[in-house]
Amino acid sequence: MYAFDPERHQEALERIRSFVSDRGWEVYHSAENLAKSVAIEAGELLECFQWDGKQFKEEDVKDELADVLVYCLDMADAFGWDMDELILRKMVKNELKYPVEKAKGNNKKYTEL
Repeated sequence: MYAFDPERHQEALERIRSFVSDRGWEVYHSAENLAKSVAIEAGELLECFQWDGKQFKEEDVKDELADVLVYCLDMADAFGWDMDELILRKMVKNELKYPVEKAKGNNKKYTEL
């Protein structure tokens, strides 16, 4: 189970910032490019499960998931947005769209509930 640690979160954010800055890559990190990178890395994550969703290399999945998270965190940071606030705000919307009494045990889209 994931447990948020503010110190480790800050350390990860600083490592990402340093990594980008040390290489002079800020110029390439527009919102558009970061969004593209999230999608590209998500595709690489999905590729880990391409032929058999039960036979996958855990280390590859961890690496690709980390790449997705790095780009997401980098994008939120570039806008000055708090990732936890974004997630909590979206969860409120999701809870309204998918009320338990209609959505429990059902995988239909909210427009079909």
